[in-house]
Amino acid sequence: MIQHKEPLSSLAAPWDETLEPKNMSIVSKDLTLSEIDVTVQKDFALQDESGNFVGWVPYTTVVEQIFNYWKLSTAFYTNLLQAVDDAVTVVDPNGSIISWNPKAEELYQSSEEEIIGKPITDFFKEESVILMSTLKQKIGVIRKYNQPKPNVHVLINTLPVFIDDTIVGGISVERDISEIVKLNDGLATTTAYIQDLERQIETKHLDDPFHKIKGRSASLSTAIDLAKKVSKTDASVLITGESGVGKELFAQAIHNSSSRSDRPFIDINCGAIPAALFESELFGYEKGAFTGAIREGKKGKLDMAKGGSLFLDEIGEMPLDLQVKLLRVLQERQFYRVGGTQPIPFDVRIIAATNRDLEEMVEKGFFRQDLYYRLNVVSLNIPPLRERIEDIPELIQLFLKEFSVKYKKPVPALDPEVMYTFMHYPWTGNIRQLRNTIERLIILGDEEVILPSHLPDNFIKGIKPQIAASSTSETASLPVSNEEEKIKFALTKTYGNKTAAAKMLGISRVTLYNKMKKYGIQSF
Repeated sequence: MIQHKEPLSSLAAPWDETLEPKNMSIVSKDLTLSEIDVTVQKDFALQDESGNFVGWVPYTTVVEQIFNYWKLSTAFYTNLLQAVDDAVTVVDPNGSIISWNPKAEELYQSSEEEIIGKPITDFFKEESVILMSTLKQKIGVIRKYNQPKPNVHVLINTLPVFIDDTIVGGISVERDISEIVKLNDGLATTTAYIQDLERQIETKHLDDPFHKIKGRSASLSTAIDLAKKVSKTDASVLITGESGVGKELFAQAIHNSSSRSDRPFIDINCGAIPAALFESELFGYEKGAFTGAIREGKKGKLDMAKGGSLFLDEIGEMPLDLQVKLLRVLQERQFYRVGGTQPIPFDVRIIAATNRDLEEMVEKGFFRQDLYYRLNVVSLNIPPLRERIEDIPELIQLFLKEFSVKYKKPVPALDPEVMYTFMHYPWTGNIRQLRNTIERLIILGDEEVILPSHLPDNFIKGIKPQIAASSTSETASLPVSNEEEKIKFALTKTYGNKTAAAKMLGISRVTLYNKMKKYGIQSF
């Protein structure tokens, strides 16, 4: 803002005793140019604090100086309107446009020549002109959203302009946000479309109870196909596999795919319940059956699963005396609560799972043979993760996204060497161990890329000999002279990862690229 604070004394000539003060406008020598009353067309006599005349200023000098300041202000005002990247509109007290900058011309497609001097309401509906409200209410607005015309969206600032206490007009500054609004509308449309697709996918997933089981390896697909076939029957299923392979996911999927899917799925971990409490947990008990029992009695897992499925996890840990009672239930299709005398009909599909060798336990007398045959109508073996390493990349991406969302972090990339390490790690804890490893990396890491240095020390110690042995055995198993086949083999084993393939072959990435070009090997 240009400040007119120049004291009148800066324009003064020395006091001349021949001057007649009575014919002049007498003012303080400290008065500024902006404070004088130019309507009184007289020369100005300047007085100090003691009342002495110390100088005088001709009226024409004052007018000339004010005119110079007007020209200066006009020059800055005009250039400001040209330079500002927002639409600026200035109106008089009646709402007629007195200033309209180039950005306003561009925004509203109306030239200065055709709009200056005309009421703003000739070009805009009055209800959409916030500047008119500012004139009427004498109150401005800050960053208010407005849509003055179709397809034009702005954030507007307005202020009334006063001289002393009289309103002399108003000014508005509008920032064009039309593109942002369009992008937002497009984003909303796209988001709605994506959400619709997600609902369709979710619906499709709901139609496939096995969708939570991730992987495309042949061994896993075989297990899924068998599970789908047996799910359509009421046959007992024995799911076998190492700890952490996802036996409970298969059990849940078999239930959800069966005719009992609208009935309960109850699971019981046979290895987590003390032997003394196992019978009451499985069969329930009548009131007063034993000291400490709930007065009203309690339903057991068999009762809770009525009409549905009972998942007996870690069935190999079930005590022998309970095995006898479970066998009797399966044979007689009824059971008794602890302390009860009334038989309860048994209508439950049994799905059992174990990570132990039940046949060996039968031979050693730790598991009843007749119960084993009752449970093992259909045996479903879930392959360990190390036997389906082609599923590891998909599982890694799944867990990276899951825990990035959970811990509100961006999804990191995986260094090729880390991926190669994961592909050759033995994963004795299977998917559970992989999932826990990824969760740890997300929690402790803040980098954009997970590097080998981020892996746990014991993880690295356990993997290095494995990688070395694996790489040596894999590459040595091919004819040394057949370099092209060795390269293809390495690329296949690393799923097209050039860095990992080069590491397996013991060459640099540049050398690998050159050899791929030499043999015409396309990217996998």
